[in-house]
Amino acid sequence: MKNGFVIFLAAFAVLASSWGAFVLAPQLQLGGAKQVTVLNSTDVYPASRPGEAAQGLQIYRANGCAACHTEQVQQDGVACDVVLSSAGKNPSVVSNLISTLKLEGITEEAAQAAADQITAAGGKVETHILATGPDIARGWGLRHSVAEDFLYDYPVQLGGLRIGPDLADVGRRLPDANWQLLHLYAPKSVVKGSLMPPFRYLFETKKIGSTPSPDALNLPKEFAPAAGYEVVPKPEAKHLAAYLLSLHADVPLYDAPFTQLSASTNAPANKP
Repeated sequence: MKNGFVIFLAAFAVLASSWGAFVLAPQLQLGGAKQVTVLNSTDVYPASRPGEAAQGLQIYRANGCAACHTEQVQQDGVACDVVLSSAGKNPSVVSNLISTLKLEGITEEAAQAAADQITAAGGKVETHILATGPDIARGWGLRHSVAEDFLYDYPVQLGGLRIGPDLADVGRRLPDANWQLLHLYAPKSVVKGSLMPPFRYLFETKKIGSTPSPDALNLPKEFAPAAGYEVVPKPEAKHLAAYLLSLHADVPLYDAPFTQLSASTNAPANKP
């Protein structure tokens, strides 16, 4: 009996500690998470997903998409670029100084030192923060994923394998709904050599009526149905595409900073 009681206590302790580590601790840390303010802005993040995209999350879950895709952009550090905004009254002096400096992908300390030298020579510069790491280099995101990115998702589909690319920021990378639908119906029609299975049961092949459906896919010849037929997405396909388009992890946050670049942003100071 004494040994049985000891075994019971040991088992209870193991189960209680596991519950505390995997259920209670995350709830205490993240259970009260709320929208946060975008860095250098008054906007809040994230916005709740539209209804169609929220339904699409359930389609994503039901079809096991998380078995092949993650939604976790990883980052291993930050770097800085020094960008010239004005050469001031001594452009030749500033230009000569810039030619001697390394101003891209440098540490914060080096960026500040370079900025101080250019400012002393009469120029004006900006220092841009850049996230670095293999996922960033692949173009999968602008920064690492954080808890706020998943605030309105239930269940959260973080994924564990990367047979396909990470999707945390796919709505920014591939914002065309037609592309997403083509990719779901016939992945190889838009990504040569794709390993992704086609999700054709999310679409309907039907005879063309008096006029083609405005939703019909414009498929390449080798993937198109027989003459007189068209492929139209079912609501489930539209919802899934809407969910994918809603995946935007593209704003700088306090715990995931980077400098947002616009089309008008000048090139780094050591570039022509």
